[in-house]
Amino acid sequence: MEQKYTEHVSAEILASEAKKYWQELKDKELKMKDRAQIPVQEMPTLDPKERATLMDEVAMGYTVEQAQIEANRCLNCKNEPCVKGCPVGVRIPEFIMEIQKGNFKASVDIIKTTNLLPAICGRVCPQEKQCQLVCTVGKMLKSVEKSVAIGRLERFVADWEREQNQVTIPECAPPTGKKVAVIGSGPAGLTVAADTARAGHEVTVFEAFHKTGGVMVYGIPEFRLPKEIVAKETDNLKKMGVQFKMNFLVGRTATIDQLFNDYKFDAVFIGSGAGLPRFMNIEGEDLIGVFSANEYLTRANLMKAYEHTKADTPLYPADTIAVIGGGNVAMDAARMGLRLGAKKVYCIYRRTRNEMPARLEEIAHAEEEGVEFKFLQNPTRIIGDEDGRVIAVEVLDYTLGEPDESGRRSPVPIEGTEHKIPVDAIIVALGNSSNPLMSRSTKQLEVNKYGNIVVDENQKTSLPAVWAGGDIVLGASTVILAMGEGRKAAASINEYLTSI
Repeated sequence: MEQKYTEHVSAEILASEAKKYWQELKDKELKMKDRAQIPVQEMPTLDPKERATLMDEVAMGYTVEQAQIEANRCLNCKNEPCVKGCPVGVRIPEFIMEIQKGNFKASVDIIKTTNLLPAICGRVCPQEKQCQLVCTVGKMLKSVEKSVAIGRLERFVADWEREQNQVTIPECAPPTGKKVAVIGSGPAGLTVAADTARAGHEVTVFEAFHKTGGVMVYGIPEFRLPKEIVAKETDNLKKMGVQFKMNFLVGRTATIDQLFNDYKFDAVFIGSGAGLPRFMNIEGEDLIGVFSANEYLTRANLMKAYEHTKADTPLYPADTIAVIGGGNVAMDAARMGLRLGAKKVYCIYRRTRNEMPARLEEIAHAEEEGVEFKFLQNPTRIIGDEDGRVIAVEVLDYTLGEPDESGRRSPVPIEGTEHKIPVDAIIVALGNSSNPLMSRSTKQLEVNKYGNIVVDENQKTSLPAVWAGGDIVLGASTVILAMGEGRKAAASINEYLTSI
């Protein structure tokens, strides 16, 4: 059965209810069964009708009372399954226990021993597939949605620290004289930069764009991850001594060989991401009005196309948009379409809601804002007018067959069910592949058949003193998985640099 979502409740009502509940709860001595009965604290959000035309962040964050109520749902399990489920090993029960006590600064300091980007991870990481998936509370209550809201609590203390101007910059070891080059300022690159800078190495991050943050800046919309937060997290690295070279495309501006020979780096980490969009290879994909989600979101996020009176970025006018795909990027593109002026946005997906890889929260937000889902349908061709502009998409109906390798039921086409949906723009959000620039400009760098860089268990590549991680290795993935690879790579780089 497909999941349905509850009606929107205002932030004011949620805050008022939490304040009353906390007054009853705060002085009680809680046993396990008491904690299991504490209600999950809903994340306050902007009103759907208002926010669908705004770039303001949708999720508003917990109040102090909401955070402490939610924290008190944690059982502080001795076996810590949530820590094992976290790709960077955040000490989750410890930081949550400090929230229970009201020690918010101590809480965020615990997180930062393993994760220097908590405000980002608390917003965009799929905790329901990682730490919250194995949460004992969720297991007890037989629903991952009833697990302790670890990500929301992480966001709360990170935001509290920043808003209270109590940000602590991690200490770095004495200078070692060794130099580390980091290619790409996305989550993997920033993690490597942080961990190698802490070890005392001189770190330079090379970024192809004019802003730091990688996919967190050009791919994730402002309404889900404010760019000011990404900038401030990056500023903390600058305060640690990390240098950033912008508009520097490694492979063109300089090769990896030149980083070693001319710039005298001792180690190189490649975290350049997966920025090559995939298309459907159907008739009409070359028509005017067909975009990759990459281009569409980059224009809006990095180049601020939504600021019509300020930005010079061209914006394709469209009243009716069809987004193809069912992942988080598809949700981002669909919701961005509404904010850029579309009167109608469809999301076309060849399976049902239950098989969508996007986060449940993102699907719910898209639905609340007015995105119309076309399930069990898939495009067969895109139709244009005499001027070569999109006027419709033809789709075929599907049914679900047996599960595929991923465990999701495979879509089976129903012959003869072709029909047209009038649209004037198409956004293709079917994932990305690795850009071949790095492998083409670097001899003997081993890649697999998909173009992803091949690494060992320590993120080492086939080249000496070169490591890689994140989407360039995994394919399109998540912020936290990229950070996990960055942590492994940094540990290996630090070990290597002590031996030379």
